[in-house]
Amino acid sequence: MSENASEKAGDTARVMVNRELSWLKFNTRVLEEAEDSRVPLCERLTFLSIYQTNLDEFFMVRVGSLVDQDRASPKNRDNKTNMTAKEQIEAVLKQVAEIGKRQSACYNELMGLVEGQGIRIVDFRKIGRQDSERLERVFDSQIAPLIAPIIVEPRQPFPFLRGKYIYAVVELERKNGRGRIGIVPCNAGVFPRLIEVPGDQKRYVLVEDLILHFVYKVFPGYLVKAKSLARVTRNADIDADALYDEDHDYREFMADLMKRRKRLAPVRLELSRQLNSVLIERLCKEMNVKKRYIFKTDVPMDLSFVFQIQDELRLKTELFYPRRVPQRSAMFDPAQPILPQIHQGDKLLSYPFESMKPFLDMLHQASEDDQVASIKMTLYRVAKLSKVVEALCDAAENGKDVLVLVELKARFDEENNIEWSRQLEESGCTVIYGLEGYKVHSKLCLITRIEDGKTVYYTQIGTGNYNEKTARMYTDLCMMTADQAIGEEANEIFNKLSMGETVQSSEKLLIAPNCLQSRLIDLMDNEIARAQAGLDGYIGFKVNSLTDRTLIEKMIEASQAGVKIDLVIRGICCLVPGVPGYTENIRVISIVGRFLEHSRIYIFGKGERMQLYIASADLMTRNTLKRVEVGTPIEDPGLRARLHEMFETMLADNVQARVMQPDGTYLRLRPGDLPALSSQELFYQQAYDRAAERTVQRMQAAAADKTEEGETVG
Repeated sequence: MSENASEKAGDTARVMVNRELSWLKFNTRVLEEAEDSRVPLCERLTFLSIYQTNLDEFFMVRVGSLVDQDRASPKNRDNKTNMTAKEQIEAVLKQVAEIGKRQSACYNELMGLVEGQGIRIVDFRKIGRQDSERLERVFDSQIAPLIAPIIVEPRQPFPFLRGKYIYAVVELERKNGRGRIGIVPCNAGVFPRLIEVPGDQKRYVLVEDLILHFVYKVFPGYLVKAKSLARVTRNADIDADALYDEDHDYREFMADLMKRRKRLAPVRLELSRQLNSVLIERLCKEMNVKKRYIFKTDVPMDLSFVFQIQDELRLKTELFYPRRVPQRSAMFDPAQPILPQIHQGDKLLSYPFESMKPFLDMLHQASEDDQVASIKMTLYRVAKLSKVVEALCDAAENGKDVLVLVELKARFDEENNIEWSRQLEESGCTVIYGLEGYKVHSKLCLITRIEDGKTVYYTQIGTGNYNEKTARMYTDLCMMTADQAIGEEANEIFNKLSMGETVQSSEKLLIAPNCLQSRLIDLMDNEIARAQAGLDGYIGFKVNSLTDRTLIEKMIEASQAGVKIDLVIRGICCLVPGVPGYTENIRVISIVGRFLEHSRIYIFGKGERMQLYIASADLMTRNTLKRVEVGTPIEDPGLRARLHEMFETMLADNVQARVMQPDGTYLRLRPGDLPALSSQELFYQQAYDRAAERTVQRMQAAAADKTEEGETVG
């Protein structure tokens, strides 16, 4: 590395943070929602559960990946903070332990508030004799007959512990002094998670606590010397492309790979109690886990039971967010076919504020339209009972040419996608899979229709998955257009995918891996040139994560040139704003609230010259260079104005927004003397207002038609 290059690397490192530590900051913001007394109680329980499941996945994927890196290439370093994998692991484990104290305090506070609502989770350390005797009878009659205990001995090796299952681990001793380990699975699936205390409604005990308390009855003839609940988190980082043998059926290979993933090495062991060092050493040896990956937790290891508590409290509406229902888009007339309306002008849906129904209607109508020749679509994550897949199957059964790319490498959705791919094939769809070395993450649908003997394309490009469930919980954007240039480029994408290739160049669409990052750099260079010429330069991004070093360095260059940059980044952000001489023209905010911010918006310039895109890609190297992603320009003036207004509203949020500080921390905004502005709540209210206004307009139009008809008849 040259002296100048080395100096540049040192400079940029001052304004970058580690990806994994940045993610932990994001999950801490999720925990903040559980800690926030302004959030309704039952919603706080949801955020606490989300924090836990997020952390589970983080260990499975990111920590698992770091463990693999440390084993394979211990000298390799992170390209932003120069940390080795081992150093990152150590920093992560330290942060997780510290945040765990807040999680424990939050859980205890929330359970106290739940008790105030008449529901109590019993702590066996505080239980009375009468309740203990009642629960013992429950254990003897309902739980013990279903338990399948194991004693580890020379002829019975240590059992395989399934990932994220809860077990009671017991140190046993006979009178002869020979020690043994007893294992009792607590996730049998045949008894309820919450066991009601007999004779006292709304008092419950967790089934794993019940088993642990009476575990001595499971091992008669043994003395229980120590006991604890245990839960293993296993590595889920597995490279499908590196393991695939082209002589095997790819779908069946992926199905087998999912079974293998469940047996990967542990990356975390949670214990509910302190155990002696001898037993810890034994567990580490038997499970092949290092001591540093062991965490003692005071919080239940699976918080999914909070949703049962919510069900008990459902009638107390003040404990939940106010009810919100996705509204029918005012851009569509439900009484008219969808495709002709798209032909009249581009249409935009904003989830969850607006319903996904117009898009579903488009698919169903296309499946029955005699003039529709083909439907092509990419599927990454879909709902368990998918209306999208149903429409595609109907189209194929109605004789349409249906091509569906199903990405089998969609992490943790592989099994669901495998089953849907089989159903699509059985219905007559042509099913293809992702490319070698690339995931297909684009949200792209192309309908080809023959109109007056000509081929006409209708294209849908979105920021989120074709999933009816998440469309009610995630903020996403869906653009539908009859722009033929866009349709032709979308068709080229499908042609390349069918041949196992990627698009090399494009005019209108941003298409990764070959023409998205480079196009973004060109667009940023234009703003840099304007700023250097003394004109205004502006860049705005709304994404989930920013980790792509090439784009980060370009943003630093733009800031140094005087370009104003606004970044709305929900999760990971490896760029630190506000550092004098480097990023003083950059502002970063994160919005964490009721709905998961998932939409991606790219903006270059302001006013009449503004170029605005929506896309499926975050600004991560995996998205820009290692996936097939698609972004589309928004050229309709009305839609551009609407999206720009949404972006500006998010920048003005002073309820759910946190502003990243020059030291990398996040400061939560408060309204102060200004009116409170929650962008998510405002967008929902605007959707309600637009729907109501459109309903009034239709009623007035219908009344006018009737009046005119009466006058004509008269």
